[in-house]
Amino acid sequence: MSLVRHNPWSIFDQLSRELNSPASSYGSEDDANVATANWTPSVDITEDENSFKLLADIPGVKPDDIEVSMENGVLTVKGERKTEEKTEKENFRRVERQYGIFYRRFTLPETANADKIEAHSEHGVLKITIPKQEVAQARRISVKH
Repeated sequence: MSLVRHNPWSIFDQLSRELNSPASSYGSEDDANVATANWTPSVDITEDENSFKLLADIPGVKPDDIEVSMENGVLTVKGERKTEEKTEKENFRRVERQYGIFYRRFTLPETANADKIEAHSEHGVLKITIPKQEVAQARRISVKH
């Protein structure tokens, strides 16, 4: 007879890992891209009275290799950092820079004006500016008699 170690909480650990993985957002045709993304750029999001701003660190990615799109209130940023040619003369001990496809999605509030979004890339930083628009306020309408 052999002893088998049992952890009753392991199913919850597995569920937590699956829910927190980038591939856990289901429901769109781009889900296959999320599952195969090689790296995820860091993004800062700020808001002021007139706009939202996203700053994404994507050094080494050409602007032509970046796609920014907006659909159904979701802003999608995806692209690819292509690998450099490595010569046999170089003796690498460690490679930490990540290459390949990246993919990020952000749900925007109703105040975001999707028609006027602008994106600029400079010195390895992608800056996306999303202007705000006024949202119609609910008002009470009196019933006349």
